Amino acid sequence: MNQKTNVKSMIEKMSLAEKCYLLSGKDFWQTRSVTHLGVPSVTLSDGPHGVRKQEGASDQLGLNKSVPATCYPTAATIANSWDTALGEEIGAHLGAEAASQDVCVLLGPGLNIKRSPLCGRNFEYFSEDPYLAGKMAASYIRGIQSKGVGACPKHFAANSQELRRMASDSIMDERTLREIYLTGFEIAVKEAAPSSIMSSYNRINGTYANENEHLLQEILRDEWGFDGFVVSDWGASNDHTAGVAAGSHLEMPTTGGDSDEELIQAVKSGAISEQLVDQRVEELLNAILPLRASVDKAKGKPFDKKAHHQMARKAAEQSIVLLKNEHNILPLKKSTKVALIGDFAKAPRYQGAGSSVVNPTKLDSTLDIIANYPLELAGFAAGYPRTGPADASLEQEAVTLAKKADVILLYIGLDEISESEGLDRTHMNLPASQISLLHKLSGVAVPIIAVLSAGSSIEMPWLDQCEAVIHGYLSGQAGASAMLNAITGKINPSGKLSETYPLQYADSPSAPYFPAKERNAEYREGPYIGYRYFETVQKPVLFPFGYGLSYTTFAYANLKADEKKAVFTIEIREAATVPRSHSSMSAPKMERSTVLPRN
Repeated sequence: MNQKTNVKSMIEKMSLAEKCYLLSGKDFWQTRSVTHLGVPSVTLSDGPHGVRKQEGASDQLGLNKSVPATCYPTAATIANSWDTALGEEIGAHLGAEAASQDVCVLLGPGLNIKRSPLCGRNFEYFSEDPYLAGKMAASYIRGIQSKGVGACPKHFAANSQELRRMASDSIMDERTLREIYLTGFEIAVKEAAPSSIMSSYNRINGTYANENEHLLQEILRDEWGFDGFVVSDWGASNDHTAGVAAGSHLEMPTTGGDSDEELIQAVKSGAISEQLVDQRVEELLNAILPLRASVDKAKGKPFDKKAHHQMARKAAEQSIVLLKNEHNILPLKKSTKVALIGDFAKAPRYQGAGSSVVNPTKLDSTLDIIANYPLELAGFAAGYPRTGPADASLEQEAVTLAKKADVILLYIGLDEISESEGLDRTHMNLPASQISLLHKLSGVAVPIIAVLSAGSSIEMPWLDQCEAVIHGYLSGQAGASAMLNAITGKINPSGKLSETYPLQYADSPSAPYFPAKERNAEYREGPYIGYRYFETVQKPVLFPFGYGLSYTTFAYANLKADEKKAVFTIEIREAATVPRSHSSMSAPKMERSTVLPRN
């Protein structure tokens, strides 16, 4: 008997109550079981950039600790690699850790489009470009599912702001919806066949995503051929019966039986047919039963923490973006005397806040490991408080230290409060305390190399005060060593921005409408977001989509193209960094291959 026949047989033996209860969670993270029929329970867990399995008190926002796992760089970071092979490799490591911890479904990757630079969860999302987002998401999914664990791309769809995220209504025309906000999901579904997909909190043109038949049935299932199950974001089910009717399969977390009983009564009253409930149960079980069988073979087997830490470092290294390098100050020469300044150099900012928070197996700190590199350390100064206003005594300590060095390594970026699930940013500036410190240090006749940590774009009116700017984004638990490898030239920073950096926030096309503070979030800019807008209106930007320097020059040569592929050679010469115009709109190709398939 094959699985599908077996599932039909199981459903025929179930009571109405058993079927209805299967479509809602058992608790915060687990599905229900029907033990006498051999239907097992499975665990779902957060995991966009690391497994967050909570075995004690469970919560939605990462307040309680989880089982230790490798914290890889966030999606916003890895997207700068433009490397789908890297994404698949990361996914395989995520899948292996999930299986080890008896997690059958990993809730990620996140691939919502960065409509605004201020969205609080931009660090969890790949790009402003749906093609790049979809390709990277598909690579993660393939990697995760190669280990027998189900991936769950999220949040489907048009989940663009955190303010009023559970009540806002994303209003847009069909072209904008499909071309910008659905394309990434379409690529992920068609190229990687995820086991599940997560519906978002918001409404879309008047209907909540989890009860939206146009989204879940007509587009996702009928047009794209999705054959997995739809799970609500935690608390995103507003009408369970309507959700089941529209194409949702699993309401999470549990409602304590309330919505299950409502579904039973809806069937008895004829509001929804038992045949449709049977169909949803069948679709759900066909997806989760193979996952349970696969993970049973791997659960409890330890993963190689050292090797996974090295993978996290490799991922961070390939995603570093060199934004400025005047006079080729980077890489630093051997024995350069450096002043290490900035609280982030001691306590790194390496991931975002909220449901994606990972309890790392290990955490590199620049201050702890810099002795392993061919640099002379003049000393360390925090320079600024982690949060709050500038501190004159900390600033003076940093200035005094800077005078003893050849170069200042200034570790700055967005703090934890600036980027978090549930909160949108209110501006694109760095914390005022960091800017104050930078101004003070610029008065010292010592070159400043700004080492940035942030999960989304920022304004840089202070750029001319720095000799170099190198951006690690949110680089995971091994980010500090990856960055020092780039600073000292052990690796070549070759990342390219996956999002546009405007000169100022007001230049962003969605700025007048974001975030929507009332019920309707009107996408009046239509499909013209990110580089689509800046290219169309020819508005200058600070750094364009696809921008990034490196420690070498390169040129394309012998270009030949036909209908199916483009073939060329890349000539690389050991030479100084070549600066590129800040108004340039050129972008790298998706894969580091000399053969580019045509779409």
